[in-house]
Amino acid sequence: MATVHRLNPRPGAPALGAAVEAFLATIDNANTRRAYAIALRALAAELGGDAPLTALEGEAGADRLAGWFTARWGGAAAATFNARLDALGSAGAWWRDQEWLTGDPLRRIRRRARTPDRTKALDRAQIETLLTRQSLPLRERTLFRLLYESAARAEEVLALDAGELDLRNRRAKVRRKGGAVDVIVWRTPAARLLPRLLEGRRAGPVFLTDRRARVPLPPVDVDGDSGRARLSYRRAAELFEQATAELPGGPWTLHQLRHSALTHAAEDGANTSTLLAYSGHTSVASLARYARVSPDALARWQQSRDPAARRRG
Repeated sequence: MATVHRLNPRPGAPALGAAVEAFLATIDNANTRRAYAIALRALAAELGGDAPLTALEGEAGADRLAGWFTARWGGAAAATFNARLDALGSAGAWWRDQEWLTGDPLRRIRRRARTPDRTKALDRAQIETLLTRQSLPLRERTLFRLLYESAARAEEVLALDAGELDLRNRRAKVRRKGGAVDVIVWRTPAARLLPRLLEGRRAGPVFLTDRRARVPLPPVDVDGDSGRARLSYRRAAELFEQATAELPGGPWTLHQLRHSALTHAAEDGANTSTLLAYSGHTSVASLARYARVSPDALARWQQSRDPAARRRG
C-alpha cells in the first residue's frame, strides 16, 4: 500500500525560534530542558529565529542541517555528539506531531558508536594539585573540594542551601537524580572551607554568583542580603574548565571529580553497598563504570602479587 505524505506543513506553523521555545516548554525536567536548549538555540541562531520552519524541509534543508551540525559538533566526543543529535531529533518528532514539519531533516546524520573510556578518573596527585592551589578562589576551592569528597553530582551540590548543611556532622540532604532525597557526607578539608565561604549565612544558596542577579529570579535562588544568585551549572563548569585548562590532560570536566571520587573509593576497598550509598546510584550496573580501579592502582596490585617482587622483599 502506498504511503501518503503531507506536502506542506499546517498553515500557521511558527518560525524556527518560536518552534524551538514551544518544544522546550513541553519538557518538565529542568536539566533535560537546559541540555536540549544548547543544540536547539544554536540551530535557531544559525538559521535565524525568524526563519520559517520549512527551511529544514527537503533535500536542501537536510544538507544544510548536516553541514552545520557536523561543523559544530563533529569534533566533540561521541556522547556529546549523540546528545545534541537526540535533542534535535526529539524536537523534530514533536514538530511533526504538530504537523509543522513533514520530513526528517536529520536523515543525513548518523549517531556515533560510543567507545568505552575506562581512563576518565583523575589520579590522586592530579586532584590534590588542583584542590590545594593557593590561587584558586575560596568559592571554587570549596565547590571542587565538596564535589570530590562527597562524590555528588554537581547539580545536587549547587542546589544546596545554607540551612540544609549539617556542618557539625559534615552532611547534607540532597535531591538525587530522579527526585529521591539522600544524604551526602564530606571530610575535614571541605568542613574547614564551608564556614569560611558562608561567613555566617544561615539561608540562601551555598554557592553564589560574583554579582547581583540582573534578572528577576525565584526567591529560593537568590541570597536575600547580597542579592547574588545561585551559581548555575553552566557557570560552574566554565570555572572548572578555566581552573584546569593548564593542568596536564586539561581542561577537565566537573563530572571527572565524581568519577575520580568513586574510583578512588573502590581502590580503597569500599564495598558495593558503600559505593551505592556514596554515589546515589540505585543499581550496580549504573555504578560499574565508575568503580573501576585506575591503571596505576591496577599496576600496584599486580606488582604486589609478583613472585619476583616478593622474593626481593
